[in-house]
Amino acid sequence: MIVRKAKISDVEEIHKLINQYAAEGEMLARARLTLYEGIREISVIEIDKKVVAAGSLHILWSDLAEIRALAVAPDYIKQGLGRMLVQTFLDEARELALPRVFALTYRPEFFAKCGFHHVEKEDLPQKVWKECVNCPKFPNCGESAVIIDL
Repeated sequence: MIVRKAKISDVEEIHKLINQYAAEGEMLARARLTLYEGIREISVIEIDKKVVAAGSLHILWSDLAEIRALAVAPDYIKQGLGRMLVQTFLDEARELALPRVFALTYRPEFFAKCGFHHVEKEDLPQKVWKECVNCPKFPNCGESAVIIDL
C-alpha cells in the first residue's frame, strides 16, 4: 500500500471512483478538468498499482482548508483507508500551519470518528460564498459541515 500525491496518469481512475459515488448521490461529481487543474492537491492510496482511494486538501484562506472528494473504492471500505487519507491531509495542513480543516459531507459520522465536529455551513463563509453558491444543489445540497481545530 502506498499513500502518495496523485499523478496525471491517475486522473481517469480518480474520476471513475468519485463519479461512481456521485451517480449514487453520495458525493458531488467532479469533472476531469477540475481533477487535472487540482492534481497537486490530490493524494491517493495505491494498492497493487491501482488507485483505491483518493481525496484532496484545498486551501481556502490563511486559516482554513477543506478536505474534498474523499472516496474509497467499494472493495476497500472499512479498511482504514479513508482515515489514512484524512490523517495525511491533517498532517499536510499542520505543515502549512493551517489551524482549521473542514469538510462538507454526506457522512459526518465518519469525520466525527476522525475528530471533527459539526458546524453550520454559515460558519464557513469563504466556502459558501465562493464555491457553494455556484453549485447546482445550492442551497439545499444536504451535506453536513464538519471541522477540526489543529
